[in-house]
Amino acid sequence: MAGDRSEIRESGKATFLGKLAGRIMQAWCATLRFEITDRCGLTRPGGIAGPVVYCLWHNCIFTVPAAWKRACGKHRQAVVLTSASHDGAALAQAMGVFGIGSVRGSSSRRGVAALVGMRKALREGVDVCVTPDGPRGPRHVIQAGIVKLAETSGAPVIPIHVEYSSCWRLKTWDRFVIPKPCSTVRVIFDEALAVPGGLSEDEFEGWRSRIESIMRAGTGETFPEEVR
Repeated sequence: MAGDRSEIRESGKATFLGKLAGRIMQAWCATLRFEITDRCGLTRPGGIAGPVVYCLWHNCIFTVPAAWKRACGKHRQAVVLTSASHDGAALAQAMGVFGIGSVRGSSSRRGVAALVGMRKALREGVDVCVTPDGPRGPRHVIQAGIVKLAETSGAPVIPIHVEYSSCWRLKTWDRFVIPKPCSTVRVIFDEALAVPGGLSEDEFEGWRSRIESIMRAGTGETFPEEVR
């Protein structure tokens, strides 16, 4: 059973559907008007010299690859963490359409191998994108992996927020967002967060909570524990 859980799953069907999804995303995003707000200097050549860790909610992955390619793709490389499942294989193929690589794994399967793979990418100067509430939630809850990655690699975390002028929200666990054709999408690269090394347990939780609060604030939503 342990061997099954460590397996990276691939199939011809996942490859075909992933590439098809990527082409659809590419064509759909070509109709959108993107507005990029850069608070950290990431999109300017030489703005941030080293690799970074992008933090993005799972429900925003439809539009961000196209926005990233337009804003950063000429002077930066990136990989995205995708699960080891067939769904992860399809997502990896979709990201490949935008010139974005992948590291396969998640907290439920191949977690350690995924962390090693992401640290290797960062050492090679490649940005890493993590959806810290994926692949299955809970929605808008930061899992510990992204904090551990930033702590051990020294790479800063760049929160990414997305705002839509008009969109559909699917009835999935993450309320996946699809912008309506010809609408405006604003993508915000927030200020870089430098997570220090050697954190205590309480300090680690403090950083996890801080990143979660910043990410949640970018959604414009009110969360139950924030209601006074």
